[in-house]
Amino acid sequence: MSPRDVPAGPDRHPALFVMETIAPVVYEPVRHHWFYCQDLNWLPFSKEDSAALEAAHVGSRGQKEADGAVVATEGRRYDVMVGQRRRRAVFWEEHLTAVRRCSWFYKGSKDSSFLPYAEELSSLLEESYMIAATLNEWTRNVDLPTGDTVVFHNPKLITQQPFVTLGDKCVSNLTEVRRGVENISVDVPEGEPDTVDHLVFMVHGIGPACDIRMRGVVQCVNDFRSVSLGLMDTHFKRDGGRGDGRVEFLPVNWHRVLHGESTGVDKDMERITLPSISRLRQFSNDTVLDLFFYNSPTYCQTIVDTVASELDRQYGLFRQRHPGFRGAVSVAGHSLGSLILFDILTNQKPRSDDLYNEKSESTLKNDFTPTGPDSLEDALRKSGLEDLLTVLQKEQVDLESLILCTENDLKELGIPLGPRKKILSFRENWKLSRTGTSLLCPSGQAARIKAVPSAPTAPDQETSTTSTVNYKCFDVGIGQVSVNYPQLPFEPQAFFAFGSPIGMFLTVRGLKKIDPNYSFPTCKSFYNIYHPFDPVAYRIEPMILPPDVELEAMLVPHHKGRKRMHLELKEGLTRVGSDLLGSLRSVWQAFSQTPNNMLPLEANSANGATVQQGTGALEREPQGGQDTMKQGVNVGLLNGGSRIDYVLQEKAIENFNQYLFAIQSHLCYWESEDTALLLLKEIYERQGAPVQRY
Repeated sequence: MSPRDVPAGPDRHPALFVMETIAPVVYEPVRHHWFYCQDLNWLPFSKEDSAALEAAHVGSRGQKEADGAVVATEGRRYDVMVGQRRRRAVFWEEHLTAVRRCSWFYKGSKDSSFLPYAEELSSLLEESYMIAATLNEWTRNVDLPTGDTVVFHNPKLITQQPFVTLGDKCVSNLTEVRRGVENISVDVPEGEPDTVDHLVFMVHGIGPACDIRMRGVVQCVNDFRSVSLGLMDTHFKRDGGRGDGRVEFLPVNWHRVLHGESTGVDKDMERITLPSISRLRQFSNDTVLDLFFYNSPTYCQTIVDTVASELDRQYGLFRQRHPGFRGAVSVAGHSLGSLILFDILTNQKPRSDDLYNEKSESTLKNDFTPTGPDSLEDALRKSGLEDLLTVLQKEQVDLESLILCTENDLKELGIPLGPRKKILSFRENWKLSRTGTSLLCPSGQAARIKAVPSAPTAPDQETSTTSTVNYKCFDVGIGQVSVNYPQLPFEPQAFFAFGSPIGMFLTVRGLKKIDPNYSFPTCKSFYNIYHPFDPVAYRIEPMILPPDVELEAMLVPHHKGRKRMHLELKEGLTRVGSDLLGSLRSVWQAFSQTPNNMLPLEANSANGATVQQGTGALEREPQGGQDTMKQGVNVGLLNGGSRIDYVLQEKAIENFNQYLFAIQSHLCYWESEDTALLLLKEIYERQGAPVQRY
């Protein structure tokens, strides 16, 4: 008996056998839907993208594959070459993925999901279905080129019968077959709004993996984008001034370039890595060493250039694909990525502040030349130091060498004190014209530390009315590696840091305090968002506040409102304990005042007033302290005068063991609804779109 002759009856599969008479059906062409393959899984395009692909397919019939249409899909982040059935990423490097025009599906062997047939097989099945429906002749068998057989029991029951021959026996395993995407359990997205209100670039941290599932930055940013799209529908009003738009998130990958063939660092590390515990050493080379690479001038320059060039390239490409974009741009960084962005933003030069640039240049030009010193001769002539030209040329000192000379170098050349001070002043002004604003100084001013006396004065010595003061300039500003920091093609509206070690790195670099008047030259908002159990995260506000002021971080509200239940329970117990302690204190004060009744009336009144005043002071002190914390504390201008540190609410299960969830806490931001909602809230509040539920 051949596989085709095997009857499809109750003895084959009783659960699928239908005894009732089959009513005639009116044949209607199947509705095709487009799918793409990702990680061996077939995922549906959105309804809008599938309709666009179907229209392009119908319109390009008869054309050659090379001349096929190209359709932008998934928010214009991917292009689909319809003729070649291939999907390619636009903003980042990614392998080409297969695309399929689907109409018939079969249930997979591993799970309950349905997989699409190849287009040729779908056409064969559709033709057989049309004949069966037109003639109302069912229980038809269709042999597939793969050797399997599809049996049409009735319009609602179709199975596939793959046979495996074991000796003289034929073993069958039925597979359910469905016609049309509407008859399978798959979530077909509606599609993203074509209008983009805001653009956010997201920079990853150490290593190639960004979350606990060891996924790359592209997949993690895709999750963050999906979370934000869901929150847009639930928390923002469509008529709140925002319109039918969205926020676009694009990943920036620098790890691939750092560990690529261009640097050769992986091969160099492989030659010196010990063979023992190879997996642990490989993990360390791919992740932990990125911290050391960033502190190396050579590789730090590579990282900074890669991030800046990617921001420049993607921003230009985004403007090309979204010519109507009129929104602002923000940046976000996770872990080391936030430190990279922090250093880049610290060294930006504001393009709009032309008045300040002209003033800084005029300060340098007034003493030397109206057009700036072009050569050593020009600089010395305009400053009245022509006599030193011969001495400097004898030592082969040009203009660049003169900038590098210290006071001791000039003294060794025999240059007198007066001309020496002029040269040093020129050198300092030259440096100030090329450095960014220091974290220790107000925004828009030169980077200088407070004046420090050059030498301590003995107590018994006479003090002069004028003292020599040394002013030290920060060539870079905050102690980071001295590299060339590129200028970005845009001025970010906000900078979001997730699980950031910025505070720790600034402290290690020797920066103990951030001036409250400091702000980024081109970015006016800064948010430091962290999980309370994140071992890599550090705060920023304590570096701005006075040492005697303690201010807790802002608690990020839950995306469903209020606080998590265990936090409310904890606060409730704390409040009950505080009330109980206050009641006991009142009872104790009542007993302690009893002996005072035997004192004279005047003394009793005086003591009572004193006790009452003291009690009132004790009762008012906590409340007054809280008001001071909330209203009278200056958190600086890094975030425009608003709070900087924001802490997420931990889950109830995470409280059982903080160490167990430490690593997961550092990688939780990509799928955190609370984090995504905070970003959307801060972005859209500037556009006048209030949060509907927060």
